[in-house]
Amino acid sequence: MTSKAALILATAFVLSPHTTVAAQVSRPVAKTCGPPNYCARTDERVEPYPKTPPAIGAAGSTISDPIFGSRIVRATDAKTDAKRRSESYTTPSSAEQNSWNTDSKNFYVRSIDGGLELFDFNPSTMAVHPMGSLNVSWIGEPQFSYSQPNILYGITRDRPMFQQYDITTNRTINVQDASKCLKLNSSDAGHAISVSADDQRLAMVLGPEQDTNYLIYIYDRARGCRWYNAQTGEIGGQWGAKGIVSIPERFLIHDARINKSGRFVEIIRSGAPVRGIASPPNPAPAFIWNVDTMEVTPCGPKGCKGHHALGYSHLLNPSEQEHPMDLWIRPLNQLDAPSPLIKQLPPVQGWYDLHISWNNVDANDSNPACLSTYRRDNPNSPATSPEVLGPWENEIVCVETDRMDSKVWRFAHTYSTAQNGFWSSPRGNVSQDGRFYMFTSDWQDQLGANGNSSYRTDVFIVELK
Repeated sequence: MTSKAALILATAFVLSPHTTVAAQVSRPVAKTCGPPNYCARTDERVEPYPKTPPAIGAAGSTISDPIFGSRIVRATDAKTDAKRRSESYTTPSSAEQNSWNTDSKNFYVRSIDGGLELFDFNPSTMAVHPMGSLNVSWIGEPQFSYSQPNILYGITRDRPMFQQYDITTNRTINVQDASKCLKLNSSDAGHAISVSADDQRLAMVLGPEQDTNYLIYIYDRARGCRWYNAQTGEIGGQWGAKGIVSIPERFLIHDARINKSGRFVEIIRSGAPVRGIASPPNPAPAFIWNVDTMEVTPCGPKGCKGHHALGYSHLLNPSEQEHPMDLWIRPLNQLDAPSPLIKQLPPVQGWYDLHISWNNVDANDSNPACLSTYRRDNPNSPATSPEVLGPWENEIVCVETDRMDSKVWRFAHTYSTAQNGFWSSPRGNVSQDGRFYMFTSDWQDQLGANGNSSYRTDVFIVELK
């Protein structure tokens, strides 16, 4: 485009603030639109919801977002499981969980009662096809391998054992039993599986339940088991340094994840106190364990809250200080050196929450991270539009992480009230190739009742271009 043409286009936009989306994106674009160079809008214009949510058909139906133009396909509906009509479906409880396989041809969702449903997906046409319930006896939510398209990892329900499941052959293989490495209490179970990008190391949390769990358990396929007891401060296992960590903090565990390189584990502390040990006055919300060493480092107390995401060598999270989208990235081996991703944030007129997914991250931690946002004060009245006071509210966006610029790409509204319990919040999971983002929505209470006083939720997938 010539400089004169560029000036005319820029002037037209200034003089016509209500220019259509098509005109706003008529700027020169890359030859190909897709990760990591999306062609979606990056403006900060406030975009209210349509007066009524877009009409959506049964599972398999595709629409274009009326504001942002992205294709959205409905993956589930009340008939997904013929034996349980009106069942609700959701994405995993954590945006960090990897619910897509390596080539975006398979994904799983969970039913509201914890069942797992597997799907085929055509990345070209966005056609979805249910494959039925996963034939596994696992606790919690599994994780797809980052290196093998047909492998899912999970933890057995009856005892804390790592297993892998081949979705092509329906074959289950035992990987390792934690009870063979250390003595467990009868109430201990495995939770929150995560796996390194090369499938070499698997991690889980051990204990009675979330927020009273106490131990991080690692299995290395070549070296064996290793563990960290956050309640006592002891580290042990079959390899690496052993003993008591130097930090004085003793805590119970809310969640923990191993990073893509397998070198670090992030641990989110529980608010529950450790019996007999006084909590510090201003405790750190998270800790990073350098797995090969005795080094456990607090993150915070300021600027390390919110929902986190791990790359190969960095941690990404909202600072939760002056703006919901004040996202920080920091090296896992230098937690006190964060950098803001968005340099100039617009004024905020009301707080909102967000969940970050970075399963598409590359080895340099430079691929965009994707997330969904929602306001806690959204109206809970059928077909009533969520309130939007600023850009990015109740939206699905991706954020530049290479620190070359501060782009925030905007793809779709979520159409979720987030008022029908935790599972109606539009948590999302980006595909490993960065082309798709699955999210939960109650579609502004338009998906039917779920048998009690709240409304159904389903899983939707938006194309990222």
